[in-house]
Amino acid sequence: MSDDLDLDLSAEAQPGAVVEVAPLVRRIVAPNPSPFTFTGTASYVVGRGQVAIVDPGPDDPAHRASLLRAVAGETVRFVVATHTHMDHTAGAPALAAAVGAPIVGAGPHRTFRPPHEGEAARLDAGVDGTYRPDQEMADGDVVSGPGWSLRAVATPGHTANHLAFALPEAGLLLSGDHVMGWSTTIVAPPDGSMAAYMASLEKLLERPEELYLPGHGPAVRNARAFVRQIIGHRRMREAAIRSRLEEGARTIPELVAELYRDLDPRLKGAAGLSVFAHIEELVARGEAAAEGPPALAATYRRAG
Repeated sequence: MSDDLDLDLSAEAQPGAVVEVAPLVRRIVAPNPSPFTFTGTASYVVGRGQVAIVDPGPDDPAHRASLLRAVAGETVRFVVATHTHMDHTAGAPALAAAVGAPIVGAGPHRTFRPPHEGEAARLDAGVDGTYRPDQEMADGDVVSGPGWSLRAVATPGHTANHLAFALPEAGLLLSGDHVMGWSTTIVAPPDGSMAAYMASLEKLLERPEELYLPGHGPAVRNARAFVRQIIGHRRMREAAIRSRLEEGARTIPELVAELYRDLDPRLKGAAGLSVFAHIEELVARGEAAAEGPPALAATYRRAG
């Protein structure tokens, strides 16, 4: 899906293993590998002695036990959430209760626009609608402990409430699902917005961090150069969609078949959602038109 990106598909993570991936940061990967989560969701322990756990992951007893072993003898000050997808936050309540810490970070789940008919059921499969933080963080808000601080960086796009977290003491960014080195990020309306996602990528280019620790997969090094690649990739994808519409393609399945050759069949749905996100933005800008409201099953044409 991303031949023009320098992706890192090294599967270095073993579920449950505690790996020091950067100064002040340990990673524990959940046992939930899939085409969408790669080797599994990464939970991060930040600090020493008094720590934060970023993205507690799925509600999985084995993963929770691994996290508790990783922080044995330490005090957990915060359980931090980047965004409200089940593979990141479903385990938050049980973990927070076990360690006696508040849940902070992303606010309750919300969408960029009201769901169309049929979209709500699709969202329910992956969205953690029961998540409620004890403290909702906004852009620039900070939680801290001895020798470390986590500053929220609002990065909407993958979800409306997505936050990354800068760790200035280590010169890195915990990037959640906004930037990952193994794959492009799924942007699926109404949960996601391509316009917001692109704006958040541009925002990261203004930041100093060159090391990202993502929610799935290995660390991203030379991060700003990689973000530029992602922006270029998305712009190329948008241009290709415009071109195919001009040539007569009318439906999202047609566009997926033409744009994503040799695609793993398990990822066709995700590819369709990504195309839909691009088309929804083209419609908003008057560069494409839909027969009826923009939807996965709608018919489209080039406009403008």
